[in-house]
Amino acid sequence: MTARLPTHFMIIYALLLFVDGAAPLAHSDVDEPDLIGRAIDGDTEAFGELYMRHLNAVYRYIYFRVNDVQDAEDLTEQVFLKVWEALPGYKQMGKPLRSWIYRIAHNSVMDFYRRKQQSEKITAEALAWENESVNVLDEIIEVEEAHLLARAINELPDEQQELVILRFIEGLNHEQVADILQKSNGACRTIQYRALAKLNRLLSDQRIAAL
Repeated sequence: MTARLPTHFMIIYALLLFVDGAAPLAHSDVDEPDLIGRAIDGDTEAFGELYMRHLNAVYRYIYFRVNDVQDAEDLTEQVFLKVWEALPGYKQMGKPLRSWIYRIAHNSVMDFYRRKQQSEKITAEALAWENESVNVLDEIIEVEEAHLLARAINELPDEQQELVILRFIEGLNHEQVADILQKSNGACRTIQYRALAKLNRLLSDQRIAAL
């Protein structure tokens, strides 16, 4: 089988095979700027609506970064607490709300690993992807392909892995990813090119090993 670059489509379905509850949450038709303004004024119901709108995306991002359900749940809770506390200063930042929340999530994940490194040595085994029971998505993508892709993503260097998650799983554009990673657009495009090339090599090697 000829190796090919992973597509946006493949990456999304690899995620769905490994993360439960990825279906979008229902929410009202209230405009987000209105909700933000009300939340800044202390309206907890408005903030609850914002929480429901962004919860799945933030959880997916964190889960893919830490590879543990309990840690992802704890960190997601911490992120939204920080969002609530920092929201009064949000409008002055001039960024889309989700990009701003992703930046908080990024910093929380970095803090998580710094704390973890202080108490234990993180080995390759501790970071390896744990296989979970999967539901077959016939006629969309082969299960074996999805498993290989998820493992390959997890083998990428930290910076490349994060860019792939933000760019292809969360669907952010180059400018948003650059803002979150605090890099130039050109640097992010270079990281993306190298990440996709490495994924291609990893998938090819894994297919050969499976023969």
